[in-house]
Amino acid sequence: MLRCLAGRRWLVWEVLKMKKIVLLCASGMSTSMLVKKMQAAAKEQNFDCSIAAYSASEAATKAADADVVLLGPQIRFSKDKIAAQVPGVPVEAIDMRMYGRMDGKGVLALAQQLMEG
Repeated sequence: MLRCLAGRRWLVWEVLKMKKIVLLCASGMSTSMLVKKMQAAAKEQNFDCSIAAYSASEAATKAADADVVLLGPQIRFSKDKIAAQVPGVPVEAIDMRMYGRMDGKGVLALAQQLMEG
């Protein structure tokens, strides 16, 4: 994706990399509904990203190139172990209430906040 940045006497095209958000849970299945709600929220915001859910056992292969990794509350205890498998990638557990409400907008906002640093 390209974004045009214009100043008084210059024009710059900035290449924006699509952001990759990975959700991990015990089996990779329980987060699929949340992923759909997050995708809808991203589309509403015109936020260019890919969002996918996987089993925590796939962290090293599926999340190594992610911009952020979010953990289902049921595996929050694995945060340090998963963070070690994906060095340099922010890893955070999703709040239980947000997860329970399937708050796609809220979880997307969390991911965006973590990516901003």
